[in-house]
Amino acid sequence: MNKWLIAFATLLVICGIRYTDPWILEAFRLKALDIHQQNQTKVELEDIVTVAIDNQTVRKNGQWPWSRDILAKEINRLQMHGAGLIVMPILFADKDRFGKDKEFIRYLQRVVVGQIPANETKGNPVPRGVSQIGLNWKPWLYSYSTAVGPIKEIGEAAAGVGMMNTTPEADGVVRRLPLVIRIDDKMYPSIAIETLRAAIGIPSYDIKTGDGGVEKIRVKGFKTITTDSNASIWLDFKYKTKTYSLSEQLPDLRGKIVILSPTASGIDTVVPTPIGAIYAHDVIATSIATMISGVNISRPWWATIGELGFTFIVSSLLIVVVLKLPWAFSLIMPVFVVGTYFGSSHLFTNEGYLVDWSFPSFAIFVAWAIAAFLRFIVEFRLRQQIKKQFEHYLDPRQVAILQKNPDMLKLGGDRREMSFLFMDIVGFTPISEHYKNNDDPEGLVECINDYLDRMTKIVLENGGTVDKYMGDCIMAFWNAPLPCDNHAEMAVKTAIECAIETEDLKRAFAEKGLPEINIGSGVNTGTCIVGNMGSSTRFDYSVIGDAVNLAARLEAATRNYKTETGNVTPVILSSYTQEQLPANYTCKELDKIKVKGKEELITIYAPDF
Repeated sequence: MNKWLIAFATLLVICGIRYTDPWILEAFRLKALDIHQQNQTKVELEDIVTVAIDNQTVRKNGQWPWSRDILAKEINRLQMHGAGLIVMPILFADKDRFGKDKEFIRYLQRVVVGQIPANETKGNPVPRGVSQIGLNWKPWLYSYSTAVGPIKEIGEAAAGVGMMNTTPEADGVVRRLPLVIRIDDKMYPSIAIETLRAAIGIPSYDIKTGDGGVEKIRVKGFKTITTDSNASIWLDFKYKTKTYSLSEQLPDLRGKIVILSPTASGIDTVVPTPIGAIYAHDVIATSIATMISGVNISRPWWATIGELGFTFIVSSLLIVVVLKLPWAFSLIMPVFVVGTYFGSSHLFTNEGYLVDWSFPSFAIFVAWAIAAFLRFIVEFRLRQQIKKQFEHYLDPRQVAILQKNPDMLKLGGDRREMSFLFMDIVGFTPISEHYKNNDDPEGLVECINDYLDRMTKIVLENGGTVDKYMGDCIMAFWNAPLPCDNHAEMAVKTAIECAIETEDLKRAFAEKGLPEINIGSGVNTGTCIVGNMGSSTRFDYSVIGDAVNLAARLEAATRNYKTETGNVTPVILSSYTQEQLPANYTCKELDKIKVKGKEELITIYAPDF
């Protein structure tokens, strides 16, 4: 299958998975976004502090829960140190077992207490007034059957009663907090909203709902809070409160919001968050600080579309780079991955946008890996094809070079100057007749293979390419597919060495009682067309041109010229080749001949050796 089709089909599948957004992908995205929260510089709050009912305090005042007159005394102590508003994320659902509720109620005018949503048949939620703007809010809020609130006397006396609930994400980690929930047809604010409302001293808050759900919540005197469609806000966990022990000397608390909360072993409540497990009161402090700051962390409406678009464009670009350009260009992939992370970090730090970097980074890597794998497979197959095509016709070192640069073997041809060698056994008929008379065709094949093997090794050792075998004839050339600047010299050198090797072959033939063997070689240099010729599914690397034909004519002409010993001239080369030989080669001019297909005379030479 086409590598482009596979690469882009894989990319579309990946983007389709992101579009459906399965649970595991959502959880992975949230974990990745948590890194931005973890890398933030911590900001210590000045206007919000925590006073802990810790182990030391419990040892001092006795077993928890305390009698409410003890709580009243501690609240009074906080107020004496100037606490502006006290937040107690504690549920007072039952009357005090020691009957000390009246003493406790006296100190609740500047205290916000908690209630919790529940799915029970009975409850006692404490409502608060709200101003509604826009469309119907009921379908959008988190809905519960009822809530467990404080006893009536405490609910009426307290400055505020807020919901102490969280909504963990798919992986069980708390990142968002609903500011308002629904019970029946009424809205109930979170303890954070109640704290802001009570701090200003106003009777209600405003909520605005649009076509896409809840849009904004406003507490007069503070900046308008942008929420998601379910009236939740993303918490900014960079905020940290100073914590004091209730058992110790308290600092100046003038004008501060004081969160009085149990932290002693066994009565503390720990919540999993992006920065690790923290106390529930720290979540409340974070939510209050997030709203007071007016800087909303949000997952913008365009985030999913933007992430998918960015992923597809960058991944497509990488696929093109990997499949078309040299391998070095594919190293740009880590730049995109790292850049995606830092781009997401920049948007979070400067704009408060939660834009996912994990999926784009993952998809970019996968697209790059798939494209690289496909290219590797294609190139591996091509290298294997090159090896199969040339391993018997080129030196292994030359085959290795071709495998590294397969573009040298495109279908089609290149025009270049080359040198050609045609070599044939002279007087092959007597040898053939000898084996025929002895009814030994296998011996003839062995004889021919011995000859071809010896001569082919010499060609390959001198950097030549064996084009083909035609019976007992060998055709070879130089300067393709690999460049060879001294191709004329190497072709003549090969012809001479083959002639010398023939002398050893004569002795071997004589020992077997065979007729004498001679070879004739023709060498020519000229311009031709070289390349893979054939169809797209079956082709052969070869050469065509007049220069090739002339080399073949010169090989045939060796029969017409005898040496001093009466044998055929073993090597004949054209003037085109002789002109390119270095000075250390001496050649004897044999003749000027006219070959078939050419009008001009060709000067031919025999090299001395």
